[in-house]
Amino acid sequence: MSFIKAKNHLAKYKLENNVIEFNDSSKTVKEAADLLGAEEGEIAKTMSFLVGDKKVLIVAAGDKKIDNSKYKKEFKTKAKMIPKQDVEKMIGHDVGGVCPFGINDDVIVYLDVSLKEHSVIYPACGNGNSAVKLTIDELQKASNYKAWVDVCK
Repeated sequence: MSFIKAKNHLAKYKLENNVIEFNDSSKTVKEAADLLGAEEGEIAKTMSFLVGDKKVLIVAAGDKKIDNSKYKKEFKTKAKMIPKQDVEKMIGHDVGGVCPFGINDDVIVYLDVSLKEHSVIYPACGNGNSAVKLTIDELQKASNYKAWVDVCK
């Protein structure tokens, strides 16, 4: 269901043909990079956080990690990830398939500047056996992001 929801969202932007389905797991950055023959930095990982009572997604290059001091400066609070068992209910996709497409209406999306190091990136598409090939411009349009942030090491 999450995959269909994400793919239908991408169809609104005429990007559904960019979706790639795998027979094997692409839940981790390494698995996705291996399946695609891509660098880990080209895999766009989408991380789920709580900022107060707000649900937030941060999409970043797969080879980067959250920098706690940068995060705190940006969001005025410590980084608090959504517990794994709550991600699907709160975001609309389960861990391993979280992406900024077809998510719950009350989720806020931010894009980390680390993505700009790559001309093409591959976020998941709603499940742990998918990806979608996008340019940064396509990601900006389809993700309905709120802002660019700099919260990674």
